[in-house]
Amino acid sequence: MGKCVKIEIMDTTLRDGEQTSGVSFVPHEKLMIARLLLEELNVDRVEVASARVSEGEFDAVKMICDWAARRNLLQKVEVLGFVDGHLSLDWIHATGCRVINLLCKGSLKHCTYQLKKTVDEHLSDILDVVSYANDLDIEVNVYLEDWSNGMKDSPEYVFQLVDALRQTSIKRFMLPDTLGILNPLQVIEFMRKMRKRYPDAHFDFHAHNDYDLAVSNVLAAVLSGAQGLHTTINGLGERAGNAPLASVQAILKDHFNAITNVVESRLNDVSRVVESYSGITIPANKPLVGENVFTQVAGVHADGDNKSNLYCNDLLPERFGRVREYALGKTSGKANIRKNLESLGLQLDEESMRKVTERIIELGDKKELVTQEDLPYIISDVLKHDGVNNKVKLKSYFVTLANGLKPMATLSIEIDGKLYEESSSGDGQYDAFVRALRKIYKITLGRKFPMLLNYAVSIPPGGRTDAFVQTVITWSFNDKVFRTRGLDADQTEAAIKATIKMLNIIEE
Repeated sequence: MGKCVKIEIMDTTLRDGEQTSGVSFVPHEKLMIARLLLEELNVDRVEVASARVSEGEFDAVKMICDWAARRNLLQKVEVLGFVDGHLSLDWIHATGCRVINLLCKGSLKHCTYQLKKTVDEHLSDILDVVSYANDLDIEVNVYLEDWSNGMKDSPEYVFQLVDALRQTSIKRFMLPDTLGILNPLQVIEFMRKMRKRYPDAHFDFHAHNDYDLAVSNVLAAVLSGAQGLHTTINGLGERAGNAPLASVQAILKDHFNAITNVVESRLNDVSRVVESYSGITIPANKPLVGENVFTQVAGVHADGDNKSNLYCNDLLPERFGRVREYALGKTSGKANIRKNLESLGLQLDEESMRKVTERIIELGDKKELVTQEDLPYIISDVLKHDGVNNKVKLKSYFVTLANGLKPMATLSIEIDGKLYEESSSGDGQYDAFVRALRKIYKITLGRKFPMLLNYAVSIPPGGRTDAFVQTVITWSFNDKVFRTRGLDADQTEAAIKATIKMLNIIEE
């Protein structure tokens, strides 16, 4: 692909993405995601709902449109509507939205068996809706639903439909692989046929991931002349989902020199917000946004990175608002450990490095996760010296849980050699423990106490009842965000370990 092509990105996380099983966004979450997509990520358009779904959906669309109108972004907000006379359009008009994405039938089978109509009858119904949209001054894009099967089984039907609709005010023809049945070669063949027959039409391609081909099919569509692409954050969507925006963006830029308006450095943050609102966890190995994708595990890779970035490709983590990490485990060489020590500002001699490496390999063999935050503690443990002189030591604590009573915690803690004791109740055992700690720091010592931003609990694979519980807590302190982990058979104990680690970090 020689010359740079400009590709329009339409994100449908809030419409098709919300059709993921078990996902439902409340209105304020929809508004928040719409704002992130349009203002932070700078996508060209967002599809935010289907018409006539519910009262809550109406409120959400109205909130988004009110906000977008104040920001001069209203033309970028779209709602899916149906060929139902005036019903969808009246609903959309009442929300303040100015664009309808009209769902028409893109295959003869759908037209015949679902609508029980002839092509001419369906066309006549569509033209009525388009004419009414013109009266309301609402822009129309059309989806040719099941277009992929239409091109396979009944291309003459598709052409008959588009021939007639080309004469109207319709702005974009959106071609979905509704059932996710196409492969890239078919996408190229069918898209080229459309482009050849309608050289002046604007075509969007909308992929589904049933065969894990959504991203490949999107790229095939671009190669064969599609001007717009539909994506979702984290690939959310019906069944196996849609094409994930992060992957589509990276491949368009790196492999095809295609230009979009997407701000790459915000992709990771927006992915995390959608992960949290949707409740659908991002797999650790998901390209670009997964937890592990910028983590080198093999020691030889870290060594190569030290020697002029031998193991780096164009996907530099900084592009996506991330940093490269070096995993610690049984395949870690000294180079991995060095990288982690460097970022902690620690240096060790060769002999000490050897001992620490052996200890990390030993822990890795037990399948325990060794993290960067654990390194100072491992060093202290292995070298039996005061490399990490813990200024905060938990001497004892006692938590109670009784039916009908609020959980209580009593603790005794040593800070800089002085002993403090405190008690508190809370909404849970850990909450009571943290409230007691906060009293010591804020009231007794008059100091700031970090803010807890996120609390995640995971059980290592295997799911045995004696398995470790890993608690990862994200803290904010003096404008710095950092994470600590605790590992224990008991969840409260694991969280308390992570908290004591945090206290020692802020003492440093």
